[in-house]
Formats: sequence, structure tokens, C-alpha cells
Amino acid sequence: MSEDRRDQLRSLSIDRNEETGRSGGGISLPVLLGAIIMSAALAGGAAWYLLQGGAGETPAAPVQTAQAPANANATGSVSPAAETSAPARAPRASGLIASGYVVARRQATVSAEITGRIAEVLVEEGTRVDAGEVLARLDDTRARLDLDLIESQIHAAQARVRSLDFQAREAVRVSDRASRLFERDIAAEATVTAAQAQQASLQAQLRAAQAELDSARVRLSSQQDLIARHTVRAPFAGVVIAKNAQVGEILFPGSAGGGFTRTGVATLVDMDSLEIEVDVNEGQIQRVTPGQRVETVLDAYPDWRIASRVEAIIPTADRSRATIKVRVALEERDARILPDMAARVTFIE
Repeated sequence: MSEDRRDQLRSLSIDRNEETGRSGGGISLPVLLGAIIMSAALAGGAAWYLLQGGAGETPAAPVQTAQAPANANATGSVSPAAETSAPARAPRASGLIASGYVVARRQATVSAEITGRIAEVLVEEGTRVDAGEVLARLDDTRARLDLDLIESQIHAAQARVRSLDFQAREAVRVSDRASRLFERDIAAEATVTAAQAQQASLQAQLRAAQAELDSARVRLSSQQDLIARHTVRAPFAGVVIAKNAQVGEILFPGSAGGGFTRTGVATLVDMDSLEIEVDVNEGQIQRVTPGQRVETVLDAYPDWRIASRVEAIIPTADRSRATIKVRVALEERDARILPDMAARVTFIE
């Protein structure tokens, strides 16, 4: 150990004689031991520092600073290039915007042409039917009884016609025989006249019976048509959107409905005839032309854009609202498109 370090350690030691002389009294052993230990610790620390010579410094911890995005501009906003990392959005069409609803060009409340009690309903809401398919049947018991009566009348008329036909043929033979006998002066003229009268009478009766038979046949066709009208059929292919009647109710097309009386059986819509009807302000109607491209968005599906076109501009205006109705044809058919849905259309310019 060098002399300088010995002098430093000697300077840290305590001269017991000097301390005793100044204090005029003795120092306790615990205090003395504590002072010695502290001095040794300080001396050891100083020696370690001197031996290291300041060469092993611990590196300072790095200080983190807020970094701006690499693609941010000087104002702190993100540059357009940064937006390419986000999902790209389809460009929106620009032009005149109008609101409207989905409507059907072919929609009907199907009913029978006659009054009757509903015996059977074969459809429910959402049922898809073809043209001519049976939707419901009315009670036709009374109509079928009348049909049976007419058929029996036809059979009777046919039998009468056959009987009169035989009698008329016999009367012709009798008349001919009487005429020949009269020519040979064997029969009297009165006999010939009576035979001819009988023949004419029978022929007249035959014609009347034949006419009655023809009338019965017409009544038969009419009754069969009446029975057919007890069956309610779909006038066109479509989907049932409303069931308006139940079994046991009275169907009366000529009434206003209510109670147990119904005016229709079901409401049918042709889904292939769906289109959009919108009201355009009079001041903007010059921006709409037939055949113009249109983008339709349903409120129920805001992210679905449907390609459309202007079908027609209704040639009349609404005086109270100062609007003109425009029909928009959908170029896409989908089961999600339903009647009376709200829609927003953009006329692409």
C-alpha cells in the first residue's frame, strides 16, 4: 500500500489520548467500536473508488421519447399514404339523392267472385305459389246439389227427346201410308189430314224437347263454372305476404269487411316486379332522365349498393308537395329486397 493511502487511513483513525484529554472523561466501548466500524467502511469505499479509477461506469438507461409516425407530416396529421394500410372504401356515387320505398308493380288481394263460407285455406304468409295454384276453397255443397239437379233434368230431357223422335218417325210413316191409301181411294181425306197434323205436332214437340235439352246443358255449364268459382286460384306467380281470411268466415267481395266477413283471402306479390318509387323535387327533375344510372341503398342494408336505372318519370306532379314521382328499376334480384322497405337512391350524373 502506498504512503499516500496510509496517510489517508491514518487521518481517519482516532487518537484515544487526545479525545480523553479534551473530554475530561472516558468514552464507552460500544461507541468506540461503532466509530471504528464506520471509519473502516468509509476507508474501504474510498479505497475501492481509487482502485477502480472511474473506469467502470454504468451506462445510463436510454430515455424513450415520443416518436411521430414515419408517414406523418409536420402538422402531426397522418399523410394520405398512411391511409392505405386501412381497408379501402368503395367510392360513393355523387349526384341527386332522393328517398322512397320498394313497391311491387304486380300486387293483388285475391278473392272469389261469389259470396260463400270459407271451407279451406291452403296458404300461409311467405308461401310461394305458381299461377293457377289453389289458394282457398269455399263451401260448394249447395252448388253441387244444384248441379246434380241440372244433370237429372238433362237426363229427363234426353229421354223425352228420344221418345218424341220415335213418335215423330212413326207419324211420318202413318202420314205416308194414309196418303198412298187416299191416292188409291181406299182412305178418306180426313185420315190423311189427321196423320199429317199428328206428324207436325210431334215434330214441334221434338224441337221443343231438343231446345229444353240444350237449355239444360247450358245450365249445366253455368253451374260447373259456378262451382269452379268456389275455388280461389292465384292469378300470377308470387309470394303470399298476408293471409286475410280464416276457415269459417264469410267471403263477400262486395262488402267492406268486418266481423266474420272478408273481402279477400290472401295478398299476393310478384317479387320479380319490385321497384323503387321516389319523389323528386320539381326544381331538380331536370337532372333525371329515363334510363339514367342509379345507385340504390336500402336502409336495412346500408353497405349494399344495388345497381339500378330510371324506369319512368310519372307525367304528373304533386301540387301539395311540389314533387314528381320517379320509378327506378332494380337490375339485381335478391330475396332480401322486400315490399315497403325504405330506400335511398342516388342519380349518377
